[in-house]
Amino acid sequence: MSAAGWFIVLLALVGANLPFLNQRLFAFVPMKAEKKSAWLRIAELIVLYLVVGALGFMLEARAGNRFDQGWQFYAITFSLFIVFAFPGFTFQYLVKRR
Repeated sequence: MSAAGWFIVLLALVGANLPFLNQRLFAFVPMKAEKKSAWLRIAELIVLYLVVGALGFMLEARAGNRFDQGWQFYAITFSLFIVFAFPGFTFQYLVKRR
């Protein structure tokens, strides 16, 4: 696997956990509410999936060997993105804070 491939995997890992590890929108925009809603976190997760996918597509096209992908590819990569989000989800919703 090339360095660009590892970069995309690490970026996906960070991007998948980003909505769960802070209370700001995309880690930059402060929110008026004390906590983000679950729906906002899901929307943020989908947008970050699209951003990481577009960056991966760009790196693949830049390497010169762009391949057409079917719906199966996107279903699998979105499922993997959700699996990558598990540590952040666990930290946000399942860890008890005293």
